[in-house]
Amino acid sequence: MKSRFKALIIVMIILFVPSSLLAADFGWMPRFNEQAEANFVDFRAKLAARFNIGPAQVEAVISNFPKAADAYVALRLGEMSGRPIDDVMQNYKANQGRGWGVVAKSLGIKPGSKEFHALKRGDDLYGDTGKGKKGKNKDKSKKDKGKNK
Repeated sequence: MKSRFKALIIVMIILFVPSSLLAADFGWMPRFNEQAEANFVDFRAKLAARFNIGPAQVEAVISNFPKAADAYVALRLGEMSGRPIDDVMQNYKANQGRGWGVVAKSLGIKPGSKEFHALKRGDDLYGDTGKGKKGKNKDKSKKDKGKNK
């Protein structure tokens, strides 16, 4: 009886841990989707401006993904890999359900890279990484410390 219970626990861990780990990655996506749905016209305009693409291409990309955030991630992966969005969409369809890390890897992006981790955290939404501000403040504080000594 105890061995059956242990086996059931192991099966449950195998089934539920990966989905909980996936939920931790790209945690910004639900909010992003809500904002896009609240003002889809603005969302389209932001995508067009951010990725320097026309309205027709924005529509084509959006229509190939289930949610707005997925379209954004696809455009970012295209940008990061230097590959056309058509390649990203093809890789997405070929690897559907396997996660953005698999898609990134198929495009030559290392899922462990700093850039991919920044994307997973949402640090680079609409091109605003926040790194410039942090870097400047960090450098300034180091300079100020040197002046006080």
